Amino acid sequence: MTCWYEGPLAAFDTETTGVDVETDRIVSAAIVVQDAPGTRPRVTRWLVNPGIPVPPGATEVHGLTDVHLQRNGRWPAPAMEEIGRELAEQAAAGRPLVIMNAPFDLTMLDRELKRHRASSLGRYLESYSLCVLDPRVLDKQLDRYRKGRRTLTDLCAHYEVELAEAHDAAADAQAALDVVRAVGRRFASRLERLSAAELHTLQAVWHAAQARGLQAWFARSGTPEVVDPAWPLRPELPAAA
Repeated sequence: MTCWYEGPLAAFDTETTGVDVETDRIVSAAIVVQDAPGTRPRVTRWLVNPGIPVPPGATEVHGLTDVHLQRNGRWPAPAMEEIGRELAEQAAAGRPLVIMNAPFDLTMLDRELKRHRASSLGRYLESYSLCVLDPRVLDKQLDRYRKGRRTLTDLCAHYEVELAEAHDAAADAQAALDVVRAVGRRFASRLERLSAAELHTLQAVWHAAQARGLQAWFARSGTPEVVDPAWPLRPELPAAA
């Protein structure tokens, strides 16, 4: 029987106007589907005019300018609809979905669907079980004592995965997918008996523990930052009274 890391996988990534999932917007997204290692992936891309200015700092990261997005980007509403339906299609097909730092991308998409479609990611997936594989969570759990950062660039270097165009949504999605396959192979003795669905459940527990550890470290260092333990989707903030 083929292990999940040698079988069909899909991957999802976004580029955005910033890092606040409640107020920032998606400017590009991609879904990469690969049936087996080494096979040619199928890539679907979206370029979105977010309707708000793109901060210079964000443009420095992904290279997408206001002018380019206004000329070439699509309106957000139909683009978000298509992305939501495509994720539902992957779930319906039973393909595990690789997402680096899943709570960011999935929460960003959820808020965009609420903003532009008066809907939610949960509604698109209500008939299916989304199975997420997050290389960041997996790596931190399986190699927890390794020092250093664990960005996608760092993980690609560590697992010897090519990342040709960092911060291009399709390139990042493909790299995250390749990292997950590499993690699976490196830790096969610990992972090969687990299904992707079982790993999805375990990652929620692992991420919560990782968040508590990071929160404790922030407290000791006097950093006011709050770490959300929710995975793979953050709950919506309560409305102001």
